[in-house]
Amino acid sequence: MKFYIETYGCTANRSDESVVKGILFSKGFELANDPRSADVSIILTCTVIGTTEQRMLNRIRHLYKISKNLIVSGCMASVQADLVRKIAPEAKILPPNKIDQIVDVIEGKELVDKEVSKTSLPRCFDDIRAPISISEGCMFSCSYCITSKARGKLVSYPIEEVVEVVRKAVKNGAKEIQLTSQDLASYGLDKDLSLYDLVKEVSSIEGNFMIRLGMMNPLNVKRRLDEILSLYGFDKVYRFLHLPVQSGDNEILKRMNRGYTSEDFKEIVYRFRSEYPDITLSTDIIVGFPGEDEKSFQKTVDLIKEVEPDVVNITRFSPRPFTKAKYMDKKVPTDVAKERSRYLTRICGELSKMRNKKEIGKIHRALVVERGKNNTFVARTLNYKPVVLEEEVSLGSFVNVKITSAESTHLVGKLI
Repeated sequence: MKFYIETYGCTANRSDESVVKGILFSKGFELANDPRSADVSIILTCTVIGTTEQRMLNRIRHLYKISKNLIVSGCMASVQADLVRKIAPEAKILPPNKIDQIVDVIEGKELVDKEVSKTSLPRCFDDIRAPISISEGCMFSCSYCITSKARGKLVSYPIEEVVEVVRKAVKNGAKEIQLTSQDLASYGLDKDLSLYDLVKEVSSIEGNFMIRLGMMNPLNVKRRLDEILSLYGFDKVYRFLHLPVQSGDNEILKRMNRGYTSEDFKEIVYRFRSEYPDITLSTDIIVGFPGEDEKSFQKTVDLIKEVEPDVVNITRFSPRPFTKAKYMDKKVPTDVAKERSRYLTRICGELSKMRNKKEIGKIHRALVVERGKNNTFVARTLNYKPVVLEEEVSLGSFVNVKITSAESTHLVGKLI
């Protein structure tokens, strides 16, 4: 039998894709490049914001029309199954926590409730980068987040199982290990496991590879600050911190139920930059959250100008089903949210370019991770900044590059 698969959204879905492929390949399935030639089509969905939801529904409609058999997985399968059934009545639903039952679903069997560690399942690694979930679910209840409803409560996977998955990925040629979770800083809090021990064990695996640590909630980073800081002392760990602040206004953070203040965020950033001056800081901002007035928004702008993140992911607030924020008062008009988003995007672009220009003339060791546009290659420095190279290089190789110019989104370099 042949299967076709499409994957959207976060690295957790890409990690699930490796599990789906691993299970199906182990059962003799073959991968098809076109859903029309496949016996079954699988889509791993994302529903983090409204525009993404609409895109997913369009893809489901299309695949439902042309596929012999459609399976919908990912977050929509968990929290919006009724919505999926309206447009694809005969599609089969496979929630993320039951991904191990993919073969049973294909064979028409009923899903059963059982707890399975995904790190114990077969995997397929077919890329330089290997996204590997170290836990499922979340211990928070942010008022705007549908993902926590989809992925459930925190379940951390055993250290030895994660290490074995990484070892197999490296053996199969992976050069960038992406340890991922809804909140990496939550790892082990449900089972008294040590995140430090996990990263230490992964770092000790033989091979020439790098580790990218995933998104961390500032609340748990603050609680475990010394431990989290120590993770970046391992040579194989990228100096890259994804720390979503979401707003610079403490009242908005309360309405978001984030559990920390803007001052907490700044304290964490200053500690990191004190220990690792070259660290790349990525953060997220939600613009137009209910209750955000001009004063609140200005506090976010001021925070960004003060902290100067290298990367800022800006999203306009999107009310999601099953969340408290959907029913909050003091809605921000769409045109106002759009204007704030444009304004903040312009400021963040200027800040990113300014920080990137500081790299001009410097020499970096970098890992070549993908092909870029117009016959270029993209490498990642040890602090995870993307460098565009025009010379021919091998994917997965480490190269020394000199930075020649900089844009807001990337550096440009040449081999030395």
